[in-house]
Amino acid sequence: MAIPLYAYMILLSIAVSVVTFIAWWAILFTGKYPESMFGFAAGVMRYQWRVLTFYYYMREPYPTFTLVSTTADPRDDPATFSIPYPEKLSRGLIFVKWLLVIPVSFVLMVLGIGAFVVMVIGFFAVLFTGKWPEGMRKYMIGVVRLGFRANAYSNLMTDVYPGFSTQ
Repeated sequence: MAIPLYAYMILLSIAVSVVTFIAWWAILFTGKYPESMFGFAAGVMRYQWRVLTFYYYMREPYPTFTLVSTTADPRDDPATFSIPYPEKLSRGLIFVKWLLVIPVSFVLMVLGIGAFVVMVIGFFAVLFTGKWPEGMRKYMIGVVRLGFRANAYSNLMTDVYPGFSTQ
């Protein structure tokens, strides 16, 4: 059931790559991420969040294919995602963000192995009990949040380093 969602998500991810490239130039010259482009990128990240929560068995309603291009979540879905629009971004950091996010990517790979194991166990827990064990659910959400913070950082949407915490 998630295949059409993933196909749409791949197309949106390609579009965000183009938006990020254009935003790189805008940030270089103005120090600002164009607000309409930022809203689009935030909407795509919101859509990705909703698809992943469906894929990881954390929600029952099928996510819609709608893309809301705002920074604040309209709260029309159980899985909410918001990202604040930065008034000013560092012009210098755009040259090294890709390098600075590498350690977080390694941590995410290790945490992702654990997340895979937790997801398999969670699948059977949901199958037999109808709900996720709370600790496993928090771990999965934490790993995905860290991934989204790293994604927002590498897509130039924030200057706040994602860190290594899953909280």
